[in-house]
Amino acid sequence: MPEKKLPKPHVAESPIADVFENRHPSASEKNWAEKTLAPTIEKSPEQPIGASTGVNLDEHGHARFTTISGVPVRRLYTKADLPEDWSEEKYLGYPGAPPFTRGVHATGYRGKLYTMRQFSGFASPEETNQRYKYLLEHGGGGLSVAFDLPTLMGYDSDHAASEGEVGKCGVAIDSLEDMEILFGGIDLEKTTVSMTINSPASVLWAMYLVVAEKQGADWKKISGTIQNDILKEYIAQKEYIYPPAPSMRLVIDTFEFGSKFTPRFNTISISGYHIREAGSTALQELAFTLYDGVEYVEWARRRGLDVDDFGPRLSFFFNAHNDFFEEIAKYRAARKIWGQVMRERFGAKNPRTWLMRFHTQTAGVSLPAQQPMNNIARVALQALAAVLGGTQSLHCDSYDEALALPTEEAARIALRT
Repeated sequence: MPEKKLPKPHVAESPIADVFENRHPSASEKNWAEKTLAPTIEKSPEQPIGASTGVNLDEHGHARFTTISGVPVRRLYTKADLPEDWSEEKYLGYPGAPPFTRGVHATGYRGKLYTMRQFSGFASPEETNQRYKYLLEHGGGGLSVAFDLPTLMGYDSDHAASEGEVGKCGVAIDSLEDMEILFGGIDLEKTTVSMTINSPASVLWAMYLVVAEKQGADWKKISGTIQNDILKEYIAQKEYIYPPAPSMRLVIDTFEFGSKFTPRFNTISISGYHIREAGSTALQELAFTLYDGVEYVEWARRRGLDVDDFGPRLSFFFNAHNDFFEEIAKYRAARKIWGQVMRERFGAKNPRTWLMRFHTQTAGVSLPAQQPMNNIARVALQALAAVLGGTQSLHCDSYDEALALPTEEAARIALRT
């Protein structure tokens, strides 16, 4: 029987091949790669971060370095990585001017600081009201309401389906009286309030507007946001009540109402945060969120609404994860793409309609219960990425959130961060 020939050993790809692939390196960069980089790698091969897995090693056994989204990270970035038609004016522009890569305000945070808006909700409206006052007294610039699951699903606390969930992950709001208690002693004309509510958003917003009215607040002066993003519920969070078509009709109803009666209130927060927490990459988070935004605009136009009437009140909500530069790039790309879509696809004429304004929350999914104090450092880096990426509003997660609702100490540290 003839002997089987052993397969030839696979020749490993050169570890410096990525310097030359799909790039146009200069002569000096090529010289560096061949004369300095290659001998260094031969003498001391790059080591994978963490235990060796299929993710951090390639098919040749070389260490692989990627972002958490799986995007390869080069050792070195130079002009060779820029598009051949690169120009600063075309790709970056100036702050406060198209394509808005560098932000929506010409003066950055010198003229308008991002709002420090901590997401918070406890079992009862009374307890939550106390926490809101604590946050505002310690430097918070706005409030963000976390509702419990029954409220998010449109159930009263005494409904059979609510058993075991009342007040568990947010505040229970069943009535106008609950909403009055929640904001008792808080001036709603001077305090911006974000409400994370989707399927029953129009109902909870109606309660909020009545409380503001009872305080004597002018609806044309109150400002804040209702999340009201039903599409991301079907994609990621799954807290929908009605089928898509009637749900979308309710969303567009709020657009129409808000553009007439509450001109400073954002009638939607188009949210990538939950999509990212559900396991998407940074690119997928951005793609789903932007296209959700396009779909809302399409539905509103079919209703007969003018994009320049409701467009300035569309806001967004993104995640801030662990990969510092990837996250900054995500926010910059998001602004650039949205401004272009609003001008070119929808023909928006109002410069405010071109602006993507967004809230950012640090990545809850990245914060383990083990060694929770390390989460303070993680949150700080994530928050810095959001700020350098140009966010308008920021929530820093508390270090103990994997264990329970945040303690006062944890909430204070998150606010100080």
